[in-house]
Amino acid sequence: MNLLLVGYGRMGRLVEQLALDQGIAIAGRVDVDGSGWAPADVAIDFSTADALTANFPRYVDTRMPVVIGTTGWGSVEPHLRAAAASAGLGVVASANFSIGVNLFERIISEATRLMRQQEQYGAWIHEQHHAAKRDAPSGTAILLRDAMLRTGYGSAIDVSSSRAGKVPGTHTVGFDSESDTIELTHRARDRRGFASGALTAARWVIGREGWYSMADVLGLQ
Repeated sequence: MNLLLVGYGRMGRLVEQLALDQGIAIAGRVDVDGSGWAPADVAIDFSTADALTANFPRYVDTRMPVVIGTTGWGSVEPHLRAAAASAGLGVVASANFSIGVNLFERIISEATRLMRQQEQYGAWIHEQHHAAKRDAPSGTAILLRDAMLRTGYGSAIDVSSSRAGKVPGTHTVGFDSESDTIELTHRARDRRGFASGALTAARWVIGREGWYSMADVLGLQ
């Protein structure tokens, strides 16, 4: 597998490190100046929302499958989906590629299904990340909220964020009543889980057409 890295920040460099450890060849590295594009079997894009919008036509034109780990581009998703579908492009897009987080999402969905008839409980999500993270709430918090809503949960879900220090990512979903509180937490120790999951998705999407999530990659759908 020849891999194109789009966005060469902390995540891009970590993906490269793990890829080289696994014997994966790096075809090119696209940084903020736009240089470094090269033919490859698949791209992993950890750039920015604006860069993704600019980069996506290249994936379409070359029919290069892409794994998208960038967040904050939800407003243009319908346009990107339509372009990918017309080109027969394979895309895996996820707010979080950690296997643990994707399993956590399923646990939260089941917990919410059990709680949705218990009107005495209120629900909330709190996420904490490092001070340099741009978007708030995080893409993962939105992913968890949407998973809760898909179960038919009809009550309000308060979502809050903290930005401080070097926290790689902590997400807590809580249900609170007058008598007790239930909390479910996923705490990332480092970013290796995200990078490893992105490489798993990159292998999986080669040869496929369509728009997929990490749940598809892991067979959780």
